[in-house]
Amino acid sequence: MRAHNASAFSQTFGGDTLNAAVYLSRLNPVGQVSADYVTALGDDSFSEAMRQLWRDEGVGDQHVREIKGALPGLYFIQTDAQGERRFLYWRGEAAARQMFDGDAADDLLRALAGYDYLYLSGISLAILTATGRDRLLHTLRHARESGTRIVFDNNYRPHLWPDAQAARDVYGDVLHLTDLALITWEDDAALFGYADTDALFQAYAEFGVAEVALKRGEASCLIQCDTGRFEVPAEQVGQIVDTTAAGDSFSAAYLACRLQGGNPQLAARWGHRLASQVVQHRGALIPRDAMPVLDLSSFSSAVEA
Repeated sequence: MRAHNASAFSQTFGGDTLNAAVYLSRLNPVGQVSADYVTALGDDSFSEAMRQLWRDEGVGDQHVREIKGALPGLYFIQTDAQGERRFLYWRGEAAARQMFDGDAADDLLRALAGYDYLYLSGISLAILTATGRDRLLHTLRHARESGTRIVFDNNYRPHLWPDAQAARDVYGDVLHLTDLALITWEDDAALFGYADTDALFQAYAEFGVAEVALKRGEASCLIQCDTGRFEVPAEQVGQIVDTTAAGDSFSAAYLACRLQGGNPQLAARWGHRLASQVVQHRGALIPRDAMPVLDLSSFSSAVEA
């Protein structure tokens, strides 16, 4: 839910990985790349409305686990005059926490190994039960051995973890499996205590992450990949209305470009372009007619990597 003033609210559907899935679907030509969303929901009207929205956006829901009697999670967004947002969460009883628990999750876990790419975030990890998280990590290891590539967005939210060390341990396990990391600098600095970006890139190289895109808000994006390290300037925005999903949209556009054969620098330009549009609208998902036109001829001056 989103606050418009002290007594007016609007209901929308979103979440970091869902926002990325929708934007990824919008940016990829039909038939070239398909995006499915994997989660657990209830059998209530809100859950069905969510699934219908996803289908309308071209996001597949065939691997959504339905848990009878359960409900989706709830969060509340407040934005200040500068467009910065504050979240209040009610996730304790969310169906998604049980996504990988019990025998009923076996088919869902097996399905993950059938994908070319798996995209998850720090929030994906934080909301799971300890058992569900262990089962997911086990599945990711086997999927990667079979050729699946892992994409990880750090999205560290301290209040979702018992303590920082617990989060560091889990993040370390995932980063050892990660092929592409889409990292927000403030989150990793808070979690790992990196003194500067050089320390972060050194750590990610030691984790074995082949490609890192470091998001720094209005500042330039820094990229480390097999051809070197690059800096890609952000796009200037006249007025920021709402920063919700700025990072999610950047990640989606970056991945969409890479999946279509673009190099990392071009992918970062796509990310900046979409994020610059998103922050000029309220809510996580902007109207379709506000989407920028992005293709591989965009930003032709981008240096080939």
